[in-house]
Amino acid sequence: MNKKTDNKTNNKSFSKVFGLLRSREASLLLVMILLVAVIQWRSGGMFLTGTVLTQLTQNYAYTMVLSFGMFLVLLIGGIDISIGATLALSGMSTSLLMAEGIIKNPLLAFLFSILVGTICGCIIGVTITKGKVIPIIATLGLQYIFRGLTYMVSGSKWVSSDQMLAGYKSFAQGSFLGLNNLFWIVIVLFVVMLVFLKWTNFGRQIYEVGSNPDAARISGIRIDRVKITVYAINGAIAGLAGAMYTSMYATAQGNMANGAEMDVIAACVIGGVSLDGGQGSVTGVLLGATTIAIISKSLSLVGIDAFWQQALKGAIIAVAVLVNVIVQRNAARKALEGREI
Repeated sequence: MNKKTDNKTNNKSFSKVFGLLRSREASLLLVMILLVAVIQWRSGGMFLTGTVLTQLTQNYAYTMVLSFGMFLVLLIGGIDISIGATLALSGMSTSLLMAEGIIKNPLLAFLFSILVGTICGCIIGVTITKGKVIPIIATLGLQYIFRGLTYMVSGSKWVSSDQMLAGYKSFAQGSFLGLNNLFWIVIVLFVVMLVFLKWTNFGRQIYEVGSNPDAARISGIRIDRVKITVYAINGAIAGLAGAMYTSMYATAQGNMANGAEMDVIAACVIGGVSLDGGQGSVTGVLLGATTIAIISKSLSLVGIDAFWQQALKGAIIAVAVLVNVIVQRNAARKALEGREI
């Protein structure tokens, strides 16, 4: 009897372990650990140092933040390729007001950047829902509009470091409990997103709209309101990232974050977010964004030429999308096989 009981206990333990390894987040964490080990070996021990890790959490914090916003948009079955342009317009507008002496408080600078981003997000949401424009076309057009406005308001000039508030610049260089201030924003936003999506009614509605819009509409969910709100939140997060970006680099340029949307989408896809909507987790997105940050930071350390770095990123995105499609098809097939006819 005792042997049978022990065997059952062991079988249950093994099942739990294998079940954990089958989860997307655990698998991605394992891959990330192996990736770091290889990079550490190839770089001759130069990667896992305090300096490199500090630079990684500081320089890629804004990408991680942008990934949370894109995650929400992908959940409702949308996409936003104007996210880098929204960041640029928000960061540039705020920097210009600091240069003119209108904004004199770092906190107000961050809040104004968030406000500009929110307005951009609302414009995108209304264009898609009320104008009945598909997301990729709407955001493609608005990407050029927002980027053009960035150059227009700045007169195609830069805002230099000496024109910015000292407290605004020092925020990105400061730390708390050994972690950079910008990375603390990532942590706080991660927790907020986790609570928002798991324990609020609106968070559940976002998943429902992305999973089955028709069923969500029949159940009384106002689809357009959910979509506009999600794009507004995404814009606000992009505005926050704009303040983080200009605070970190202590300058504002019209071409800021050009192409950032590719890294952000890649982070979400690697993290297990479905491009069809309704599937994904905040934890997966954070792990995906961290993976992108590790890859971006390590490519030069292991001696890969700059011209090949973009190609490698593209290959990673393609593989991640392919894996996502295979996983989703297998899950759908198992769900159909499990139904009784």
